[in-house]
Amino acid sequence: MAFEQGFGQEQKQVQKLAMTQQMQQSLQVLRYGIEDLHNFLSQKQLDNPFIIIKGSLNYGEKSTIADFHAEETTLKSPQHKQQSLFDYLLSQVHLTMRKTVLRGWVVFLIDHLDTNGYLSIDLDEIISQTKVDKTTLADALTLLQQLDPPGVGARNLQECLLLQIENDDAALPEAREIIMKAFKKFANHKWNEITREFNIKLSKIQEVADYVKTLSPAPGGAFGSDDIGYVYPDLIIKRAEATGKLELAVTKKSYPVVLFNKKYYAQLEKMPDKDLKKFLQLKRNEYLEMVNDLEQRGKTIERVGQVILEHQQDFFTGKNHSLKPLLFRDVAHRLQLHESTISRAVNGKYLKCDLGIFELRYFFKKPVTASNEKDDLSADAIQSQIKAFIDAEEKSSPLSDSKITVLLHANGVNISRRTVAKYREQLLLPSSTKRKRYLN
Repeated sequence: MAFEQGFGQEQKQVQKLAMTQQMQQSLQVLRYGIEDLHNFLSQKQLDNPFIIIKGSLNYGEKSTIADFHAEETTLKSPQHKQQSLFDYLLSQVHLTMRKTVLRGWVVFLIDHLDTNGYLSIDLDEIISQTKVDKTTLADALTLLQQLDPPGVGARNLQECLLLQIENDDAALPEAREIIMKAFKKFANHKWNEITREFNIKLSKIQEVADYVKTLSPAPGGAFGSDDIGYVYPDLIIKRAEATGKLELAVTKKSYPVVLFNKKYYAQLEKMPDKDLKKFLQLKRNEYLEMVNDLEQRGKTIERVGQVILEHQQDFFTGKNHSLKPLLFRDVAHRLQLHESTISRAVNGKYLKCDLGIFELRYFFKKPVTASNEKDDLSADAIQSQIKAFIDAEEKSSPLSDSKITVLLHANGVNISRRTVAKYREQLLLPSSTKRKRYLN
């Protein structure tokens, strides 16, 4: 009796462990993005001789976030990668410089540029490590800075702007003087001090500022990197031809088809070996569990996507460029799932619509209370209002953050001046003093 009781407890523990492992795999499969899922299935195929995977990720829905736009839907393939800054500079070196020691140091410096085209290593550090002659290194840097694009090889923003100004025949004479001798004052908008120092009008400094805005703070930014981030959308929102309504579809082509080799299984099942039969049952159960996990993954992502579509309908139709507030717990409550499940379902998953390709997490926004509104607003919606106020302001007398706060309060949005400043900075909009334009 004691033996039977002990065996029963042990069996329950084994079953509990098996359930725990199955749940872990189910959660793991839900968390995977499409590419990781494909790698997971490939590994499962190696571990299970009866699993057959058909299809691959090479299908028409492949895209990059950067390449997909509302009005231009041409998709780039990996074979048409944009030329990198390194390759572009190297091609100029090979065409214009003889194979000398100096050319070797130019290539060395190119290899130490960051993605924006700035030199990422200190010259003194190079001299200390390599014992290269200081004059040779300085000459190599000069040659590098003469290459295209202008500004490449700079060690800071000031030098980057000066290199571009010196390369531009149409540059304002005052621009070089101000950037060279009063860069910090210019950048910090201490223009009254510059007028006294250079004996010029504020309107002339405004001209210099307008010109400097045409220069690039990151000359290497226009070039591609060696690793283009391709994404594979899990969901697609399309407008139905018959009804004109937006509909959600799962990109089933992105999921490899998983089959079970019944013929091979049946052949082995005929053999009398008991250990083999246990092995066959184990591998069959593994397959069934995996198929169930894949089905649950697809259903969960689709259900979450459907809630996003319904909640952010105005965004997808173009009626509103701002997203409504949406939290994981809202979707979890509606779908009767745990918040952690929603988090796994959206992480690394992408949705394609007419506006582009977005990670599902993008559609979740925290609410900001609005006193005179029935619904709370998202930070995006408030940022849109702030941008609208700034776009419409008198440029010679721009709105301060305090004035914008008052305008928002009048619209029923009660947020602090500090929050207004934070949202403005997130929009990459300068303060009112730096937005002010000086006219004749």
